[in-house]
This record gives sequence, C-alpha cells and structure tokens, in this order.
Amino acid sequence: MGIQDQKQTIVEHLSELRKRLIYSLVFLIGFSILSYRFSEFVVKDMISKAPDIEFVFIAPNELFMSYLKIAIVGGIACSLPVIIFNIWLFIKPGLEVHEKKLIVRSLFMGGILFFLGALFSYLIVLPLVINFFISFQIDEVEAMISFSNYLSFVITVVLSFGLVFELPIFMTIIVKLGLVSTRTLRKNRRFAILIIFILSAILTPPDVISQILLAIPMLLLFEVGIFFSQIIENNKSNNKK
Repeated sequence: MGIQDQKQTIVEHLSELRKRLIYSLVFLIGFSILSYRFSEFVVKDMISKAPDIEFVFIAPNELFMSYLKIAIVGGIACSLPVIIFNIWLFIKPGLEVHEKKLIVRSLFMGGILFFLGALFSYLIVLPLVINFFISFQIDEVEAMISFSNYLSFVITVVLSFGLVFELPIFMTIIVKLGLVSTRTLRKNRRFAILIIFILSAILTPPDVISQILLAIPMLLLFEVGIFFSQIIENNKSNNKK
C-alpha cells in the first residue's frame, strides 16, 4: 500500500468516525430534550419512593438543574443503544468473525443485565435504604433534605447496581479470551469476596445497608459468572476435540 493509499485510508476512517460521532450526538441531544419533557414525572416518582421526606431546594436554580440532570441522564440512557450501534459499525470492519459474535452477544446480554440491575436498585433497594435512613429521624432534629442531594444519591445507587450486574459478562469475556480460567476464579473465591465488599463500599453511599444490598447480588453474580464461564470453557474444549 502506497503513502497516498494510506493517507486516503486514514481520511476515510476519520470521516467515518466523524459521521458516527455526529449521529450519536444528534440522538443524545434529541433524547435529552425528550427526556426533559418527562422530568417532572420522574421527579414525582422519585419522591414517591420516599413518602415520609419533605424535600426542599436551597438555591433558586437547584430544581431546574435537577430537571436538567434528569434530562441528560435520560438522554444518555435512551441514546446508548444508538451510540453503541454506531461504535459497532465503526469497529466492525476490523474484527474477525468470532470477535464479532463475542462482542454482539456481550453487548446484548450486558444491556439486559444493566437494565435489570438499575431496575432492581430503583424499585427494591432504594426504598429499603430510604426507610433505613428515615428510621434514625428524631423530633429534636428536623430533616431538611435537598432534592439535588437526593437525586445524586439515587443516580449513584442506580448506576452502581447497573454496572455491578455486568460482572458475569466481564467474567465470561476474560475466560473466553483465555486471560483467566474458571479454576483460577474458584481458587481465588476468598479474594473475590473481599474485592466485592471493597467495591461495594466504594460504589455505594457511605452506609452499611447500601453496601450489603450491593454486595449480596455481586456474590450471586460472581457465582453466575463462574457457571457461564465453565460452559464456555467446556465448549472450547469440545471444539478442540
């Protein structure tokens, strides 16, 4: 390949990258605007998860900024499939057939697990954690909780659980790539449990209940990851035979 051909190839890649970025940005902005229209509904639904708390805003623009944050998070969540699809179209030509299959399956299952983790945290974990905090309320101390702080708390919990539910996918990918074996995972289960509790402490707000509620699903997901990793190893062994 000559220098002129190399330059042309680089220009084509940059042009393709720019096109994919523009498409992704357009969908991100569009879904963010659409999400803003539902911000009030989302705010009311979040408040319903903590019926015993009277929220306040302590700055003139705080509630508006909260609406805006909800719109951006909603825009990212809704446009993420489109963004991932555009990334896939950009990298697809340079992948082998088995790599394409692995990435497609991983993205599909990863998306489902992330959604389940986020839904589990929002519908089940969040009300439990809020009720736990409210149980410490006393008459001598009046609660004045900023909605902005509450929103940040909710986003942290939901994203933490969504990311944690990706654990089986991560485990199966590293086993599929031969970076680690299921035997190694089982042998180091004690260290995995320790790491899980450390991650729970880092990812969740600084309270024991949130950490435990995150650690327990992580432990179960770790065992699920070992189970699916073993299936992948068995399939690899059978294919070699």
